[in-house]
Amino acid sequence: MSDNKGKPDINHDEVITPIDFTPNDGSADKFSFQLSPVKVGIGVMLVIFAVTGWFVLSAKSVFIDAQPLESLVEIHSPLALQIGPRYLALQGEYDISVTAPGYYDLNTTITVQEDQAQTFQIQLLPLPGYLDITSNAEAATVYIDGEEIGQTPLSDVELAAGEHEVLVRKDRWEEERLSIEIEGREQQQSINVDLLPAWANVSFMTSPPGATVTIDGVDIGVTPLEAEVLDGEHELLVKLNQHKVFTDTLNVTARIDQDLPMIELEQADGLVLLQSSPSNAGVTLNGTYQGQTPLEITVPPGQPYELTFFRTGYEELRRTIQTAPEEELSLDVTLDPILSSVAINAQPASAELYINGEFQGNANQVVELLAASQTIEIRAEGYVPFTQEFISRPGLEQQLNVALITLEQQRINNIQPMITAANGQELKLLYPGDFVMGASRREAGRQANEALRSVSLTKPFYLSLTEVTNAQFQQFDPEHSSGVIDRITLGNRAQPVVNVTWQQAALYCNWLSEQEDLPLFYIVENGNVVGFNEDSTGYRLPTEAEWAWAARVENDDDPTSLLKFPWGPELPPPEQHGNYADISSASILGRVIINYNDSFVASAPVASFPPNPQGFYDMGGNVAEWVHDYYGTSVQFGNSIDVDPYGPESGTYHVVRGSSWAHGSITELRLSYRDYSNEARDDVGFRIARTLEAY
Repeated sequence: MSDNKGKPDINHDEVITPIDFTPNDGSADKFSFQLSPVKVGIGVMLVIFAVTGWFVLSAKSVFIDAQPLESLVEIHSPLALQIGPRYLALQGEYDISVTAPGYYDLNTTITVQEDQAQTFQIQLLPLPGYLDITSNAEAATVYIDGEEIGQTPLSDVELAAGEHEVLVRKDRWEEERLSIEIEGREQQQSINVDLLPAWANVSFMTSPPGATVTIDGVDIGVTPLEAEVLDGEHELLVKLNQHKVFTDTLNVTARIDQDLPMIELEQADGLVLLQSSPSNAGVTLNGTYQGQTPLEITVPPGQPYELTFFRTGYEELRRTIQTAPEEELSLDVTLDPILSSVAINAQPASAELYINGEFQGNANQVVELLAASQTIEIRAEGYVPFTQEFISRPGLEQQLNVALITLEQQRINNIQPMITAANGQELKLLYPGDFVMGASRREAGRQANEALRSVSLTKPFYLSLTEVTNAQFQQFDPEHSSGVIDRITLGNRAQPVVNVTWQQAALYCNWLSEQEDLPLFYIVENGNVVGFNEDSTGYRLPTEAEWAWAARVENDDDPTSLLKFPWGPELPPPEQHGNYADISSASILGRVIINYNDSFVASAPVASFPPNPQGFYDMGGNVAEWVHDYYGTSVQFGNSIDVDPYGPESGTYHVVRGSSWAHGSITELRLSYRDYSNEARDDVGFRIARTLEAY
C-alpha cells in the first residue's frame, strides 16, 4: 500500500498458488527429531507471518477524518493497526476516542464495513469561550440571546462558540444591540458598550421665580432649573401659589440641550360660588353669560366686576364683586317675582287644578301666576287630563277656559280609520250594522244556497282594501308559486296570490299577527287549523257576513241599499269596470261576457280597476276570495237575527265569495253568489280582516 512507507506493496488480488509437496512415507532413513530453541523460534515466526498475512489480506483500510486537524484519534482494539494516517481493521464495531486541546472529548463507535477503503468524518465541538462586558453606563442590564444575565461590569460570562446577540439597556439611555462571534475553546474575549444618553438638558425660568416644574405628572424641581428631560413629547406644567397654572407641550431631542424662553406666570383668578332663590337663574359677568345658578365662576383679581341675575317671571338683580388671587367668595341672592292674575274656568265643575305639578284645589278659581311659563294641569276622574304651558301677562285680564273630554270619547277619537299591516297592506275601518244577506227567490240567476237572512254585525272591523298579492304572501312563504295558465303567468308581484288553500290563508293571517305581536286568531295544532279565538284582535279572514257588508252595502247610513252587481243593478258591466270573463279570455274560457274587454286574459294586478262605494277593490272580479266560514245552508225562522255569525261549527268546505276573471254568467257576477271549495284554485285568493280592539 502506498501509505505504508518502507514496506512492500501487497496485492490482495493475487492468488497464492500451492507447490508440490510429497510427505515422507517413512521409507527413508530414520532420524531423531529434537526440539531446539532455533526450531521453536522459526515456528513462532512462521505462525506470526501466517497470521499477519491473513490479517493484511482480510483487513480494510480505514481513514478517520477528525476536525480540527490537531485532533488525536485512538481506536480501542488490538485488531486495528495504524499505518500512517490510516488504520487496518477487520470488519466490525470499534470504540474510538477523539481529543483535541480546546474541544470536548468525543467517545463514539464506528462500524467497519466490507468496503476496502472507508472514511469516517468526525467534528469535535469547541469548548465554551468567556466574555467580559463593560459599559460607560454603570449597572446597565445585559441580555444575551434574549435572556437577562446581569448588570455591567460582567466577567467570565460563559458562552457557547458561535454568534450571539447582545443587548445592553438602561433607563434614560438608548439601548445598544450588537452581534458578537464567540471563538470558544476557552478563549477570553471582551467588549465595551458605549450607550448614548436618551435625554437633553433643559433650562426653565419663570417670572416670578420659585415655580414648581412638573413633567408628565412628576415634579422635577423649582425655577430657575436645569434638568435632564428624556427624548420625546412631554406635558409641561408650571405651578406657583396665587398664579395660574401654565401648561404646554415640551418636545425634547436627545443630546440637544435647550434654554426655554422665560415663562410669564399670570396671577390666579378668584373663585365665586353663586346661588339664588329660586335656582336656575341666568348669570352674566360684565355682560358675558356664565350659566345658571348654582354656579361657580372664576374672576380675575384686583378689579371690580358686575354680576347680573335674571329669570323669566322675576325682577333682574345686579351685584358688584372683586376678588384677590385664589380668593374664594360666595354670593346668595333672592329674586323678586313678577305676578299676574288668571281666571280659570273648567268643566266639569269638580275638576282639580295643578300648577307645576302641585295641587291648588278646585280648578275654578283666580290664581296668581308668575309672568313666566307655567305648567297648568286640570284633572277629573273619568276624564282625560288637560295640560298646557301657560304664560301670564302682567297688567292684562286673562282667562283660561277648559272643557275636559271623557276617556271614552278620547278612545273613540283615537281610533284610526285606516291602518297599515306589517306586510304593507292598508285596511279600512268599517262600522257595520243590521242588513239582509242572500237574494230573493225571484232574482234572476239566484241559487238555492242564497236564502235571505237577517244579520246584525255589532263589532267594527278592519278590512284590507285589496286582495293579498304574491309579493305580500311570499314574505310568509317564499317558495309559493301562483302558477301559469295558458302560458299567462299568475305570479307577478302585484297580482293577487292564488292556488292557496283556505288553511294556507289562515296560517298567513297568524303569521302576520306574529309580526305585530297581536294575539293569534286561529288555533293551530301540528300545523293544522283546529279552531279560532273569537275574542282575538289578530288578523283573520273576513266572515261571510263581513264580506257581504263590505261588498254590497253602498252606504253605512243606509244598509237597506244593497248592490246586486259590483257596478249596479243591471247587466252588462260598464266599460273597464272590473276583471271578468271577457272576450280577451275567450281562448281559455268557454263562456265570456259578449262585447266586454277588460284587457286581461287572467288575473290583473290588484287595484287595476275603480273601488266600490266603500273604497274596496276587486270585491267582484279579478279573483274570488276565501272567507272564514265553513260552507253550509241555513233556514231562518220568523224574525230571528244572526248576530256576528262565524258560520257553521264544522264542515268539509269553506265559503268562497265574489266573482273572478273566470266568471261571466249572471249567476256568478252577482254579489250574493256563494261558492265553496276545499282545494286551491287558480282563480281564488283572499283578503284579510281584524276586529277593532275593545269591542
